[in-house]
Amino acid sequence: MFIESESTPNPATLKFLPGRDVMATGTADFAGVALAGASPLALRLFALDGVARVFLGADFITVTKTQEHDWQALKPQVLGAIMEHFLSGEAVIEGAGAGAVEDVDAADREIVDQIKELLDSRVRPAVAADGGDIVFRGFRDGVVRLHMQGACSGCPSSSATLKHGIENLLRHYVPEVVAVEQVPQ
Repeated sequence: MFIESESTPNPATLKFLPGRDVMATGTADFAGVALAGASPLALRLFALDGVARVFLGADFITVTKTQEHDWQALKPQVLGAIMEHFLSGEAVIEGAGAGAVEDVDAADREIVDQIKELLDSRVRPAVAADGGDIVFRGFRDGVVRLHMQGACSGCPSSSATLKHGIENLLRHYVPEVVAVEQVPQ
């Protein structure tokens, strides 16, 4: 099994490509070992000293390290843990988690559908290429609320991506959008 790795805009995060599907549908973001109980893969990665966050995408895994550790020592351990997991035949994630609740006024459903379509077609592919994901959390009073995951969570350029990239795109195509803000989980 050959696993590729790529850097991301977040220097604390690397993207690992195992050459196979990771998540059949959706994504999963684990900000700590306490939240990773449903994922044998995430638990295996958190068992490594220095792993701070694990994000599972369609065909990639991003791992964020702690500040005290460097990639030169941690990367081979992460590669080994990912390889062991896939060779074991264990599930990447067990069960189905409950989806996040969206804060949306029913009267804005058409606008929300436009926003989601733009996010899915124009934003999410670019964000996934950098090892992350962006999740719609709500739309009220012209403000779109988004949650950044994976390499995008804590990335120094995520604020600029939200304000100058995503906000400008949404305001251009959906005049009802006045601002975009990042929200926690």
